Amino acid sequence: MDALNGKEQQEFQKLVEQKQMKDFMRLYSNLVERCFMDCVNDFTSSKLTNKEQSCIMKCSEKFLKHSERVGQRFQEQNAAMGQGLNR
Repeated sequence: MDALNGKEQQEFQKLVEQKQMKDFMRLYSNLVERCFMDCVNDFTSSKLTNKEQSCIMKCSEKFLKHSERVGQRFQEQNAAMGQGLNR
C-alpha cells in the first residue's frame, strides 16, 4: 500500500469497500434464502406463525455465528501463513 500514491490508495480503498459490500449482500441474501426455505412453510397468512418466527431467529443466529467463525478461521490461517512467510 505504501507504494501507491494518494489517488491510487483511494481507488484501492474504494474497491475494497465495494468488495466488502458485495460480500455482505451475498451473506445477507444467503441468510434470507436459507432461513426462508428452512422455516417458512405456511402461506395461508401474510404473517409468520410463532413457530416460523422462532425458527427464523434461531436460523439467522446460527448462520451469523457460523459466518463469524469461518471469518475468524480465515484470519487465523492468514496470520499463520504470514508468520510462515516472515521466517
